[in-house]
Amino acid sequence: MKKIIYNSILTLGLGFLLMTSCTDEFLELTDPNSIISDNFYKNEDQVKQAVNGVYGQLQDIVTNQYIFTELVTDNTTVQINPQDRGQADRVESIDFWTYEPSNFNLDQAYKQIYNSIHNINSILQRMEGADLPEGKRNQFTGEMLFLRAYHYFHLTQYFGDVVLLTEPIESVDDSYEQTRTPSAEVYSQIIADLQEAANLLPLKSEYTSTEVGRAPKGAALALLGKVYLTIGQSAQAIDPLREVTGLGYDLLPDYASIFDPANKNHAESIFEVQYQGGNNLGENSVFAYIFAPINSNGVITGYATEATNGWNMPTNSIIDAFEPGDLRKDVSLQESYVDVDDSVVEVPYINKYINEHSVPGRTDDNWPVIRYSEVLLLLAEAINEETGGSQEAIDLVNQVRARAGLAGLSGLDQSALREAIFQERRVELAFENHRWFDLKRLYSNQELLALLNAHGQEELQNPTIDRSGVPYRGNDYDIQEYELLFPIPETQMILHTSFSQNPGY
Repeated sequence: MKKIIYNSILTLGLGFLLMTSCTDEFLELTDPNSIISDNFYKNEDQVKQAVNGVYGQLQDIVTNQYIFTELVTDNTTVQINPQDRGQADRVESIDFWTYEPSNFNLDQAYKQIYNSIHNINSILQRMEGADLPEGKRNQFTGEMLFLRAYHYFHLTQYFGDVVLLTEPIESVDDSYEQTRTPSAEVYSQIIADLQEAANLLPLKSEYTSTEVGRAPKGAALALLGKVYLTIGQSAQAIDPLREVTGLGYDLLPDYASIFDPANKNHAESIFEVQYQGGNNLGENSVFAYIFAPINSNGVITGYATEATNGWNMPTNSIIDAFEPGDLRKDVSLQESYVDVDDSVVEVPYINKYINEHSVPGRTDDNWPVIRYSEVLLLLAEAINEETGGSQEAIDLVNQVRARAGLAGLSGLDQSALREAIFQERRVELAFENHRWFDLKRLYSNQELLALLNAHGQEELQNPTIDRSGVPYRGNDYDIQEYELLFPIPETQMILHTSFSQNPGY
């Protein structure tokens, strides 16, 4: 099967497309270094190249997304490396809730997302004059609106009020004049983008075999429903989520097959970021190496020559969250591994993205962004918020539980079902970058602080992973209310004198 492979090199907001088939024959459509925006966007091929450049940017954005969506929560922690303390103020500070505006990873995430938004806006504006079939114009517009909404959803969840751009910035002076937009207005734009995208995008089944991996109608509808739930509009969430259930998606019978690289873009997949391993073209993923324990000597990844980071390790909290007999647990995580000397090392690690690959350090795993099981749980959440403990909502949750080998729920009132749905989301979607946003949606600030600080105390007293003699610092695992939003990166505060920093930083 052919699929699109995204190259993330962009010049002046433009990108280029590499097409691949199972024979690994690649076609370079243009030299990205020779593209000039003023004479580009003339025809379908050129617009497609630019669109695929934006998809390519997702690879870098998603590669580090776990830091801000899982590591900051009670789901994962870091394995301390006493020989290398270079990540103490970067990755580790997110885990321990000691992040500052100078955090390098926050700065990079901010820049990467806004760079992609700039390219999206350039495409939307400049392709207006392109010679395009109407169907392709609608498709490309829908794809860009979906991705812009996706980016802004993350930005406002991370930072609160953010700069809202719907047109390209044409000069440096213009960029300096931007101000932060209230998050309510940002959400209004997100909703508008997703509504329009849902009207323009084709169904997943309508894409050709060379277009696998593009955002379909179902992705826009699913994200729209999630956004409505995030801002407390559960009634509005029901219709788009219910519409997704009629678009031909289905749960795979075997949970493990969801994450098998040989089974990419399957019937349960609504949208996933595309990677390709097995070569040196730079389109590969690296999640297995980021998440595998330090000094695991290749027994997990398969290649002892490649370093592993131990930067996103399951906590005791998430390990204990799985019910006895849950078939998802062993797929999602392992609590130990057998080293090369046959000794058992009691260090847990994420197992979802550990798959065989042929080139050291270059894995073939896609990243799941929206799955059909999440839609079922989101719809159950929306219905429960409106009707309270209805059988329809319980039945939706039970579809997900049945695949996991668990007994169905019954007789739950609204409050109990709400907790059950969020518990189900935690284990069904473990390590797929949903936990932080879920916690912020379910709990008030004070409830969330209590939950996280209780988790922090547990880690301080009984760390999931031995710290190899590195002591905790005085403010580790002590989260304050202002830290529920990340700081605006220091570099942006210097460049934009009109910006006000989030309170507390």
